[in-house]
Amino acid sequence: MGHAYTPGLRVTERTVLHKVRRLPIPGKVHVQPGDIVTAAQVVASTELPGSVTTLNVAREMNCQPDEVPGLMTKAEGDRVTAGEVLAESKALWGLFHSFVRSPLSGTIESISEVTGQVLLRGEPTPVNLEAFVDGRVIEIRGQETVVIACSCAYLQGIFGLGGEAYGPVRVLCSSPEAALAAEMLDESCAGQVVVGGAYADIGALRRAIEVKAAAVVVGGLSDSAVDELLGYHLGVAVTGHEALGTTLIMTEGFGRIPMAERSYRLLAAHEGQQASVSGATQIRAGVIRPEIVISRPPTELEDTAVEAAKEGMLELGCPIRLIREPYFGLLGEVVALPEEPQPIETEALVRVLVAKLADGREVTVPRANVELIEQ
Repeated sequence: MGHAYTPGLRVTERTVLHKVRRLPIPGKVHVQPGDIVTAAQVVASTELPGSVTTLNVAREMNCQPDEVPGLMTKAEGDRVTAGEVLAESKALWGLFHSFVRSPLSGTIESISEVTGQVLLRGEPTPVNLEAFVDGRVIEIRGQETVVIACSCAYLQGIFGLGGEAYGPVRVLCSSPEAALAAEMLDESCAGQVVVGGAYADIGALRRAIEVKAAAVVVGGLSDSAVDELLGYHLGVAVTGHEALGTTLIMTEGFGRIPMAERSYRLLAAHEGQQASVSGATQIRAGVIRPEIVISRPPTELEDTAVEAAKEGMLELGCPIRLIREPYFGLLGEVVALPEEPQPIETEALVRVLVAKLADGREVTVPRANVELIEQ
């Protein structure tokens, strides 16, 4: 039997996830290996340097650049507040008084006697890095990275919008084929991870944001609804920073596509349990998928080294999703893996597989046109 490796979405009831949490720049780590952490716990923090503003003091004071250092009331490295006097001069026995005030709060970065300019750096932006999952700290890397082992039920989606959020799972649709409607959502959905079925229209999405749902998980969305919600056309697929207030995750793709039965059953089985969700998506080198993590107690951590070695292997019986037309979005399982390349419609010779679709049809498609649903 031929073997191949193919990208896949993980949908599994039990796994151990090694979650790497990394600060954008070195800072301070607040935990130690072996510590038990909760999803919303801050495990590391840092401060991003503020932006730099240039202030032309020589021009404002109508003086020569080399006179600026002597007129300054503050030195390099001093802190200043918005509106505070930075430089001043008095002439004709104090009758004429001129000064320059700081336009912002921050620190004086430099004072130049060559250009007569003063560089002001704004206040730093604090960054608090949360654990995102419940688990145990297993590794600390320098002053910026924490690795957390989490025993969990785990589900990846195709595409998402919005950042990280937390909340109990709440299933509102009675089947994976049903659509999530606006009238299903009310104030009781606030802070919850709402699970629909095949679709949610723009009305349902706006209602979810209005009632402050933590996240909405459905099979598919229309691209026009996404554009309307964002207020601009979503181009390059790098997401996760959208300020929607509610994280959105599609498990299948754009359009009205029923949620995979396996995904729906997994979420329904954990209704009421706390979930960590992220809509961050990157469809290019270094693929990032939106994810839903339902943590188990850290005491359930187990060794999955053997299971990990099999991830990504395409074998007979593997559940797959077809990701190219004319079968886009359909689910099936692998029933044959011919070893020799075969011609396709474009007359190219490629490695193919035979898939049995959910409706019983058997189709032959290039292996590059499928995505493995890892169990």
